[in-house]
Amino acid sequence: MHMRSLTLLFLLLITACAGIAPPPEDIQPVIPKIHDSYAHSLYLFSRARIAAHEGDYPSALSLLREAIALDPGSARMHGEVADIKLKIGQIPEALEYINKAIALDPEYRPPYVLGGVLMASAGKDWEAADYLRKAVKLDPAKEDAYLHLALSLTRLFEYEEAVASLKALVKLNPDSILGYYYLGRTYSQMKLYRDALGYFTKVLELRPEFDQAVIDMAATYEAMGDYPHAIDTYRTLLNQDEHRTAVLQRLIQLLLQQRRFAEALNSLRMAAQTGLGGQETVRKIGLVHLELEQYDEAIAVFGDMLQKDPSAHNIRLYLGIAYEEKNDLDNAYIEFSKIPRNSPQYFDAVSHIALILKEQGKPDAAIAILQESIQSNRDNLELYLNLSSLYEAIDRPQAALDILLENEHLFQKESRLHFRIGVLLDKMGKRTESIAMMKQVLVLDPKDAQALNYLGYSYAEMGINLEEALKYIKQAIAIRPRDAFILDSLGWTYFKLKRYDDAVHALEEAISLVNDDSTIIEHLGDVYAARRIVKKALKQYQRALELAPERKELVEKMHKLKGEQSEK
Repeated sequence: MHMRSLTLLFLLLITACAGIAPPPEDIQPVIPKIHDSYAHSLYLFSRARIAAHEGDYPSALSLLREAIALDPGSARMHGEVADIKLKIGQIPEALEYINKAIALDPEYRPPYVLGGVLMASAGKDWEAADYLRKAVKLDPAKEDAYLHLALSLTRLFEYEEAVASLKALVKLNPDSILGYYYLGRTYSQMKLYRDALGYFTKVLELRPEFDQAVIDMAATYEAMGDYPHAIDTYRTLLNQDEHRTAVLQRLIQLLLQQRRFAEALNSLRMAAQTGLGGQETVRKIGLVHLELEQYDEAIAVFGDMLQKDPSAHNIRLYLGIAYEEKNDLDNAYIEFSKIPRNSPQYFDAVSHIALILKEQGKPDAAIAILQESIQSNRDNLELYLNLSSLYEAIDRPQAALDILLENEHLFQKESRLHFRIGVLLDKMGKRTESIAMMKQVLVLDPKDAQALNYLGYSYAEMGINLEEALKYIKQAIAIRPRDAFILDSLGWTYFKLKRYDDAVHALEEAISLVNDDSTIIEHLGDVYAARRIVKKALKQYQRALELAPERKELVEKMHKLKGEQSEK
């Protein structure tokens, strides 16, 4: 019997004879016994729903078991048990009742929705999608299944069907905030960022206070590489409510990534005032002061942190670095020396001590301390690299190379070791061997931007394999698009290919990122000289010479260019 009929029968039963005189005692009403069972089943079901609504799930389940005993063919009652089982975390039993409900009435829709939600929560999105597709098919005019279906499909990377499901949802309900929001999320995952922004905008038209949509909009700008818009979006949120901690944290992270340190410092101070991030925020403030070359401020921050926790060896390392950068080598040495041997920062401190000893004119002492550290920690690559750099700095290139080659077997899979060997071989005039070593680096790490750039620039300098050089450098730029020195290599390769307009564009972009490197500026001058734009060439050579007065070859280039101009 259908539930609607049960309801009518139940109402008839409980209101029967109201206002009518009772029949004579000798006349008994003829009511089929089955009607009593259905009515009582429905009564129990109603009580169970009230108990479930009040959170009394044990009583609800007990009442439903009695109701099902009276009406074992009720799909709705089995579905209600499944819903309660799901709420109290009895997943296997919930699934059992869902499947019973579907078996009893394959056209009864709610168990399919419930099954989809259950399967999705268990990470079984394929099964969830099957349940939810059936729910949509049974009643396309109901909204509830579309969103769940789209979320499962998105996790399965079935983006087109997910979008179709969400568009069906917003067609049914043009004010569905979640429908528009997840359309934005899905399009963002599809990398269709403009479409994503359109849907996030629609969400904010419907609900301006939907912070997560604004955060996702900013993240979409980030993914597009439109960092200024992303930063402005986060700031708009903070201007509305400065206590949005998740937004503030994301803004700080983005500003640091973009190396906008002065702005990051202001945001970090705001975070510190509210206690956001605790000592980690204070640590970042100190590191930003270091990046901004505000050494006294960094020293004050790290010193204060060490007063609170003298055993914070990582902070003591930063304090030593701040003194070192300030050229206060005595205090730097003192701080590095306080870091104990059992600290994870010990060998970093040793490397800095060695550098200080070298700067103080004590190279033998510097070498000795690194060699001693290597003896006690033979698998620390940094120590070998630092010792090699020290040998190179005191003009002992063969010793610098030997220390790495002798221990190459310890670090066969370390691309940094092989890169360093390649650089030393190049500096020693062994360019063919250097190129071979750089190719070995790329075998170990095909995305090593430094090795890709080194190979490309080496070919460009040699004037050979220029198209291959261009390929290597473009791969490096794809990995590090804002690296001025890789952009310089790109410009130099274009110069060698006589693609002068492209060369100017690449070199000007490099200079916009690093405006104090004499070699990059010289390269731009070389391009202008090749194009016979003498005034611009001389201007760039003069800029480069001001930055590096010791570079006599720049003076020679200027004299030559002026001489050629005067001959005309």
